[in-house]
Amino acid sequence: MPQTLSKSEALEEIRRSFEECQCCPLCETATNIVFGEGSPDAAVMFVGEAPGAMEDRAGRPFVGPAGKLLTDIIEKGMGLSRKDVYIANIAKCRPPGNRDPLPEEIRECIGFLWKQIEVIQPKVIVALGKIAAQSLLETDAPITALRGKFRESRGFKVMPTFHPSYLLHNPAKKREVWEDIKKVMQY
Repeated sequence: MPQTLSKSEALEEIRRSFEECQCCPLCETATNIVFGEGSPDAAVMFVGEAPGAMEDRAGRPFVGPAGKLLTDIIEKGMGLSRKDVYIANIAKCRPPGNRDPLPEEIRECIGFLWKQIEVIQPKVIVALGKIAAQSLLETDAPITALRGKFRESRGFKVMPTFHPSYLLHNPAKKREVWEDIKKVMQY
C-alpha cells in the first residue's frame, strides 16, 4: 500500500522540484527562491505577486515594510499568528529592478503556486494586489473592480484586495482592505 505524504512533506517535495526550475530568466538573477511559508493546514492563504529585494535576500515572503504591514493585518487585525496562515507569491524569484513579473514568467511559475494551493486547501485565498488577483482569477479586470468581492477560481474562494505596498503609499485605502479582511474572517 503506497504511503501518502503529509501536507508538509508534499509542500517540501514541490519546493524541491522548483529548485530545478529553469523555465524563465528570473532564476538567473535571483539570490533565493521565495517559495512560501506558514501552516500547511492554513484556512487563509495570502498570495502576492513576486518577491522584492528584501524577500530575495531572506528567501522568505513579505519581510520588508509591506511584510510588516501584512503581519499587522494578520496579527492585529485578524487575531491570528503569521505562522497560522500561509503566505506565497505568484512568482517565486525576484524580477530584476523590482519590476512586475512578465506574463510569460507568471505562466511558467503559477503552476507551482496552484500545487501549493492544492496541498494546503485553504478556505480563502487573499489575492494581494492587481497581479495576484488577475493571475489567480484569469482576468484583466482592474483591482479596483475586483477587490472586496469573493470570486471563485478552481474551486477556491478568492478575495482580491490591495497589496500592502500600495497601502504604504495610499494609507487612506487601509479602510477598504480592512473591510475586505472582515469579509474573509466572517466567511
